[in-house]
Amino acid sequence: MDIQVLGTLGVREAGVSITPTAPKARRVLALLALRADQAVPVAALIEELWADNPPRSARTTLQTYVLQIRELITTALEAGDRRSVTAKDVLATHPGGYQLNSGGGRSDVWEFERLAGLGYRAMDAGDHERAARVLREALALWNGAPFADLEPGPQLEIEARRLQESKLCALDQRIEADLRLGRHRELLAELTVLVSKYRTHENLHGQFMVALQRSGRRSEALDVYRRLRTTFVRELGLEPSPALSRLQHSIRLATPHQAPPAQRPAASRLAPLAS
Repeated sequence: MDIQVLGTLGVREAGVSITPTAPKARRVLALLALRADQAVPVAALIEELWADNPPRSARTTLQTYVLQIRELITTALEAGDRRSVTAKDVLATHPGGYQLNSGGGRSDVWEFERLAGLGYRAMDAGDHERAARVLREALALWNGAPFADLEPGPQLEIEARRLQESKLCALDQRIEADLRLGRHRELLAELTVLVSKYRTHENLHGQFMVALQRSGRRSEALDVYRRLRTTFVRELGLEPSPALSRLQHSIRLATPHQAPPAQRPAASRLAPLAS
């Protein structure tokens, strides 16, 4: 099975799509695919479809969606000449839930998490070249917001935010690795976009300040801090973190040819993640 959720939903069995066209059936498959090889409780699927206002027929209707997905699985298995496997083997019924079995297949989420983990370990080991390369591979798996072609319910909304946060962490570490490799000029265009998108993300603003200073643009680096501080005070009633304030101070005192260290704020305060 091949599972894609980091963008539009796509699930293929034996090379054939088993993604239904009906919106609610797609949401059922999306939640099952994201948690492939794990039993997903009926209660979680019902919440995803109807939030806190399910109809009396919720369980029966859910069973109908499961049957629709199994019909697609049967067609895919027949096309792939896998007649020894049944749709109920692939989408199994468990006490109180359902489980989509990947059969050892591929999931873009699993691959992203594997590569991101390798990248974090490379960063911890000081291997910034490998960290930048592996984290770039991890981020390349994304083709848009998670479940980009669905209107998510409560369960998928939580999962989408979790995945977006994981992506942002990997992006932050990849930029940090590139900064430590002296690629500050190459990062300027990317960071210009990112600080506009994540208006209160301190790490990204700090990285942008460092990249600007190292590129000989100290006044612009200080402007980045001033804009961030204005946003914090007006919208959050907060001051930037002490670590970011220290970075601003070091840039302000540096001579035009001095570069501050790549300094990471102790904590990030995040704006709502864009989808």
